[in-house]
Amino acid sequence: MTGIIDTHTHLESFHRKDLLDDALMAAANAGVSRMITVGTDLGDWNLYRDLAASKPGSVDFTVGLHPCSMDSDWEKAVAEIEAYFGDERSKPVALGEIGLDRFHLPRKDEARAAEVFANQKAAFAVQLRIAKRLSVPVVIHSRGAFEECVAVIDESGVDWSKVVFHCFSEGPGEMAQLKERGGFGSFTGIITFKNAEPIREAALLQGLDRTMVETDAPYLAPMPHRGKPNEPAYVMHTAKFCADMFGVSEEAFADKTTARAIDFFGLK
Repeated sequence: MTGIIDTHTHLESFHRKDLLDDALMAAANAGVSRMITVGTDLGDWNLYRDLAASKPGSVDFTVGLHPCSMDSDWEKAVAEIEAYFGDERSKPVALGEIGLDRFHLPRKDEARAAEVFANQKAAFAVQLRIAKRLSVPVVIHSRGAFEECVAVIDESGVDWSKVVFHCFSEGPGEMAQLKERGGFGSFTGIITFKNAEPIREAALLQGLDRTMVETDAPYLAPMPHRGKPNEPAYVMHTAKFCADMFGVSEEAFADKTTARAIDFFGLK
């Protein structure tokens, strides 16, 4: 199988450990033709912009404030986003990852949890307004907050055909809601796990023509590497598993998912 695009990875972790060149080489040797490294806060946006500029056609990037990257200065960080889309040297291919996350809220302090979640929603709404104004794709992080994410996106008026829920880990009911609106789900190595039948059902409901795959590296390594650090090369395991699940050849799966990623992110 060749030509797979890892549509969601975090290369900052490899850069920090001085393993970036190794990870990129391993990915290329495995057949990963391209990857999108996804921004989470101001600390990685410039790194990713420079990396994408140095590796055109093989590394692309996004900028966005992750819901777990919130602090008291979140408005200042969000105010920086739009300028990146005006940089002629290297432009983001999407705004993200942005969204809502209940899983990491402070569990022993309900008042603080409510305050944090309210800030998440505010930052999410502001970033969606930017995405709508710029008419760019949006990468959604949703953990324990699917219905609320959908409601905020609906209210924003963002074009749902430009929305992807990355690391889709819900079931067919939630996928039906995305599909009805014209949005997408992208799948990580979780889909290869034994207990992930609802996620597999969701992928089949979405259909091969609308499917994208990702690693979310260094997290969520697929079988047979579950529990170990993930890397972009491992998207091939997810792709091979999904090709079998859809009942198509590995080449056909690569062609379909690559075409979808190119179209969704507007890759050149």
